[in-house]
Amino acid sequence: MGIYGSMTDPRSRNSREPVNLNGRLTRRRHKLAPDPGIRRAILVAASMSVREHGVRGLNIATVLDRAQLSTRAFYRHFESKDQLVAAVFLEVAQVEATRLRTYMAQASNPVQAVTAWIDARLDLAFDENVKADLRHLAVDAQSHMLNTPELVAPAYAETLEPLVEQLHLGLQQEVFRDIHPVSEAQSIQGVVWASTEQQWASGDGQRDGVRQRTVRFCLRGLGVAADTIAEVVGADC
Repeated sequence: MGIYGSMTDPRSRNSREPVNLNGRLTRRRHKLAPDPGIRRAILVAASMSVREHGVRGLNIATVLDRAQLSTRAFYRHFESKDQLVAAVFLEVAQVEATRLRTYMAQASNPVQAVTAWIDARLDLAFDENVKADLRHLAVDAQSHMLNTPELVAPAYAETLEPLVEQLHLGLQQEVFRDIHPVSEAQSIQGVVWASTEQQWASGDGQRDGVRQRTVRFCLRGLGVAADTIAEVVGADC
């Protein structure tokens, strides 16, 4: 890759001594090493673009214009648009995981923590601020999970991790029985996503009712006792 040029010392046309190309290439690598600040600027610009227009509307030229960077700067930090998309998904998922952990921090046991995770994820359907910020990304992530899972799988796992941790803890404490934490977390996410999509489509659901149905269904699947479920959802089972 690149042009090697003359294999002789340029100080003498008659010299046959080889030039040390290793030092030259090493200096070039150092010069073109990725810069965390530039990578961050590209990622921030891309995240803003995806929030506004979705992944399909993501355009590298527009991102670079927004970040005031060159194409060369982009390819120093990302090999392709797909790699940038994966990085955006992971960035947003890390922020969402922090929000979920904060929401779950007040729970006194795994059952309450799982319920808190469900509540927080239902914000995507009912909280206007969260919905406006994440709806494009959530829809795109779900689509990529079906078509190109390698792009979104790390982000998906990041969002599920707080839930998986509580399912492990509940299994250890025998609050949940005969479960596989990762599989159960994926199932719970599927139920919450179905409730979210239904709310987006109809817009006529009441949060308390959707919450009760969703939490009840998920906790029953985890083997939680009926009286405990009733306490958590605030209604008879």
